Amino acid sequence: MVQQKNLYAASIVPHYFPELSPAQIALFHRLGPIYAYWNETLNLISRKDIDHLYLHHVLHALAIAKVTTFSAHSKILDFGTGGGFPGIPLAIVFPEVDFHLVDATAKKIKAVQEIITTLGLNNITVSWVRGETLKGAYDFIVGRGVTNLNLFYSWVKDKIAKESKNSLYNGILYLKGAPFETLPLSMDLYPLQQYFTESFFKEKYLVHGYMI
Repeated sequence: MVQQKNLYAASIVPHYFPELSPAQIALFHRLGPIYAYWNETLNLISRKDIDHLYLHHVLHALAIAKVTTFSAHSKILDFGTGGGFPGIPLAIVFPEVDFHLVDATAKKIKAVQEIITTLGLNNITVSWVRGETLKGAYDFIVGRGVTNLNLFYSWVKDKIAKESKNSLYNGILYLKGAPFETLPLSMDLYPLQQYFTESFFKEKYLVHGYMI
């Protein structure tokens, strides 16, 4: 029953993203059964939330794709990916972009790697690591529900590449609800209800933090 609900709910993705190819839509349809399978033994997302996988997790992650389009070969770090959000849905939408998904919980990273392998997504790498110890530079660091915004920024500020090549300045793209902390950088707020009509997105935002 869970799988059937999720397969039906998958139609919400092409509704909001009609430009997706048939192959991309097929990948999104596969997410429901795959996550239902993994959630039987591992709490990748809240078990009471699995029936709302597409609305609460997939579409929420894809809000980033409503705000910006990543150019080919951009490097995106999904810091504290948990069950693979927002990284996996974004990697389906942007197959020419390089995604690095990291998390400190080994069993979640193992499951995320299995999901990626099952889907055949070759533009994602995963690492079991505390993200703040990671070395490297990325165009954007994305996150959702990892910690408060100030602490998140303190962990990732040294990982932002200096030269921007996308329509937005390099920085953080963080999905959260109000209220918003003050950060030592420029911030733009994008209310998600301007992109999605469902009540779930009321008072949910994408925060773009960047240095000019």
